[in-house]
Amino acid sequence: MAQSSEAAGDLRSVPALLRRNAARFGSRPAYREKEFGIWQSWSWSEAADEIEALALGLLKMGVQKGDFIAIIGRNRPYLYWSVVAAEMVGAIPVPLYQDAVAEEMAYVLDHCGAKLVIASDQEQVDKVIEIQDRLPEFERMIYLDPRGLRKYDHSALFAFDQVQAEGRAARSELGAELKAREEAIGYDDTCVMLYTSGTTGKPKGVVLSNRNIIETAKASCSFDHLSESEEVLAYLPMAWVGDFIFSIGQAYWAAFCVNCPESADTMMTDLREIAPSYYFAPPRVFETQLTQIMIRMEDSGKLKQKLFHYFLNHARGIGPRILDGHPVGALDRLKYRLGEFMVYGPLKNALGFSRVRVGYTAGEAIGPEIFDFYRALGINLKQLYGQTEASVFITQQPDGEVRSDTVGVPSPGVELKIGESGEVYYRSPGTFVEYYKNAESTADTKDPEGWVATGDAGFIEEDTGHLRIIDRAKDVGKMADGALFAPKYVENKLKFYPNILEAVVFGSGRDRCVAFINIDLTAVGNWAERNNIAYASYQELAQNREVLDTIQAHVEEVNASVAQDEMLSGCQIHRFFVLHKELDADDGELTRTRKVRRKIIAEKYADLVEGLYAGDDSVYTETEVTYEDGRKGKIKATLYAREPKVVPVTAKTLEAAE
Repeated sequence: MAQSSEAAGDLRSVPALLRRNAARFGSRPAYREKEFGIWQSWSWSEAADEIEALALGLLKMGVQKGDFIAIIGRNRPYLYWSVVAAEMVGAIPVPLYQDAVAEEMAYVLDHCGAKLVIASDQEQVDKVIEIQDRLPEFERMIYLDPRGLRKYDHSALFAFDQVQAEGRAARSELGAELKAREEAIGYDDTCVMLYTSGTTGKPKGVVLSNRNIIETAKASCSFDHLSESEEVLAYLPMAWVGDFIFSIGQAYWAAFCVNCPESADTMMTDLREIAPSYYFAPPRVFETQLTQIMIRMEDSGKLKQKLFHYFLNHARGIGPRILDGHPVGALDRLKYRLGEFMVYGPLKNALGFSRVRVGYTAGEAIGPEIFDFYRALGINLKQLYGQTEASVFITQQPDGEVRSDTVGVPSPGVELKIGESGEVYYRSPGTFVEYYKNAESTADTKDPEGWVATGDAGFIEEDTGHLRIIDRAKDVGKMADGALFAPKYVENKLKFYPNILEAVVFGSGRDRCVAFINIDLTAVGNWAERNNIAYASYQELAQNREVLDTIQAHVEEVNASVAQDEMLSGCQIHRFFVLHKELDADDGELTRTRKVRRKIIAEKYADLVEGLYAGDDSVYTETEVTYEDGRKGKIKATLYAREPKVVPVTAKTLEAAE
């Protein structure tokens, strides 16, 4: 097992951790990747050789200390090697979101001044070529997959394996230089620069040091007793801090194996084959998986449906208690074991969760019903609260103290406080160095004493020390009558329903709340097929009368639930539209990490918001959309407003809730 008591100062960089792992765990698997349906594997010794060859190749290309190297593509061992090789030569890796359009990439590449880009395939190469005339610092590009690139101008375009081959050939010439560069890496030198999702403006480059990453990885591995025997699946964007800390920070500290799926299309199959012991997913992934489960159950026979619901109802009360080590009666435990054999076990196996020892979700709040569903199955799913600026970890839920309404206690080494306005502040060894080229934002976010403003509103429970997040501080407001407005609370309840993919609630400063809702095309389309309902598009299905009736029923159930919360009962939805299109990152409505850009949506669909508040029965609207090939177009639609039942809030209502 990796020694958590090791002095992190002796291992002051990710390349230093690589050297340790190659020496101590040389034959153990470090990376796997599925290619052409077959899992390929690299041990720590083999990975170290591949990374060193690439680092030597970068030196041969003239990469200097402090150069920025952009890395673009899906999760592949080669791109993780690129991150570490860049660090090894003293350069700064900057992973980008692979689904970003060329315009988004242009800003990041120009802002950091990337001289070299390592791209996974022709698609990413084409994006960079499209914008290269706007990148004064850009010089060369390395590509991984050669397909489609044979006739390109290769004067500044190099094959990944070619760079490695030239690096190996230059080992005797440049080996001493590489060793000197590696030994010169300081604990407070930059490890990586990651760009924020930019919910309110241009993304900011978050500079994270070796100290930030290694101290955070060390503390979080100790918290959950992570060792070299763990298996993780690396499928989330490499540009996201969560993937960096799990697939590089923790993976290199604990020396566990990182598994890369063949593609997004095969991810669920690959997940089942790997059956990870340590797993992370944002709420949207768990929501999507739950939707798939419910669709499959609706398509199954009556007996299977009855067994599923019977044992699931039993598991809701017993599963979490067993996970937390609470006493459970012999009969209940026996029934749960029977459910494990007949329902929970096969279901976990189908999901790829049969071996999960520690599971986490974060990124945004998860609906309590969704969270409780997975824990009922016996999956040790927990919540953490973090940010890019914290190297992820701010709070975590200890085993035995897991609840759906908190995000846990401060992670090891983290201090918390609540400001006068209710905003959450923290400081820790993982606190970022600065926002690159943005001293003003750095000073606004981090004070001279190291306290960082999270932008989230919350409070710390006096009796447990657990942190509860209410909402984004900028989104929490007051209704016209002074009642608390916290839209995420309601949105997460709505997204529990498989038919609802996304929801956006408005109401700050108003006398009542209204909402936009996106249907889940997979779930609702499956329902339409079973009921012989023909539709030609998402737009047509979204305005189907029966679909609207179903969504209204869901909203009314949520209203009844919200009415029972004394603080948030004023957030019930009075009117809503089912939108004619899915909210999309390419249209600027979501970030690349799928967070809602509430202000942009309110401005873009101002006519719909006002129509809901004006009491209009329907509103005709035209909306600009971006197609997959980058072309712009307009879709036209007439949306029909719905008015769900609202539960009057009385003392009796609140007493019943208690």
